[in-house]
Amino acid sequence: MTTLENLEILYEDNHIIAINKRSSDIVQGDKTGDIPLNEIVKKYIKIKYNKPGDVYLGTIHRIDRPVSGIVLFAKTSKALERLNKMFKEKTIQKTYWAIVKNRPEKNESHLIHFLKKNEKNNKSSAFIKEKGDAKKSELKYKVIHKFDNFFLLEITPYTGRHHQIRVQLSAINCPIKGDLKYGFNRSNKDASISLHARKIEFMHPVKQEPISIIANPNTADNLWNEAVKMFNN
Repeated sequence: MTTLENLEILYEDNHIIAINKRSSDIVQGDKTGDIPLNEIVKKYIKIKYNKPGDVYLGTIHRIDRPVSGIVLFAKTSKALERLNKMFKEKTIQKTYWAIVKNRPEKNESHLIHFLKKNEKNNKSSAFIKEKGDAKKSELKYKVIHKFDNFFLLEITPYTGRHHQIRVQLSAINCPIKGDLKYGFNRSNKDASISLHARKIEFMHPVKQEPISIIANPNTADNLWNEAVKMFNN
């Protein structure tokens, strides 16, 4: 779990801050009462810049608790408004890594499903055809590495649906390692799932400069370490 001492800052300026989230973190407060990542970041800003009173921090997007990787926050209301607009207009590109046990039928593909969320069990179902109020969900994946017993996929989501990557990969018989909710047969030791928000690319909301941020999985997992070693060289 992230603390003030192990907070991993990937990028920071006067307008935005990007954090490498650990798999046990929640981005915003929920019913668990656990300290969320946004409160830890606020505390960091308050101490570093000796800010009196409340610290402004806008949450732009979230990733699931068992997922690790890049989370972007806004340090000003102007940046928050502009980044929210960019997310809505899909001008921010996110890339994920996922480790799966089964090799997909195709080495790369564009998946389209229609997802319906069940609020009671916090789980989504995927359908091939339109069904009621199910929402269209799109992503592309590519197999980029073979481990001894697993495969590493690079994923680009085009929509941001509930549990989208998890349920779409499960729908093609490639559940993510450790993801019991979507069909993997056993959990990871640290209760994570092997899904990581690896990269984010966007135009800076104020400076209008291209920004590209990459995050390594912050874990002792040997598979993630092998992936990092291969792709960071």
